[in-house]
Amino acid sequence: MQLIRTLLLLLVTIALVAFIAINWQTVPLNLWPLQDGNYVHLEWPVGFIVIISMALGFLPMWLLHKGARWRLTRRISFLENSVKSASQSAPIATSTQLEAATPEAPPPLP
Repeated sequence: MQLIRTLLLLLVTIALVAFIAINWQTVPLNLWPLQDGNYVHLEWPVGFIVIISMALGFLPMWLLHKGARWRLTRRISFLENSVKSASQSAPIATSTQLEAATPEAPPPLP
C-alpha cells in the first residue's frame, strides 16, 4: 500500500512539474478592485499561481485533519486510561486482613 501511495504521489508531482514547465509565461492576476475601476494586479507566472492556489486549498483540509487526529488521540488515551483504572481493582483480601478476621483459637486442652 505504501508503494502505491508513493507511486501516485510521484505521478502527481511529475504532472505538476510538467504543467508548470510548459506554462511559465507571466499573466496578470487581478487581486482587488480599486475605487477608480482598476484592479490591484500582479504579473505572476502561471506555475507560481498554481502552486500558491494549491497550497491555499490544501491548508484548511490539512489543519482540519490535524485537529481531528489530535482530538481522537486525546479521546483514545482518555478511554485507555479509564479502562486501565477500572481494571485495577483492590485485591480481595490480604494476608493481614485474613489474620485479623480469623477468630482466636481456643487454648489447647491438657
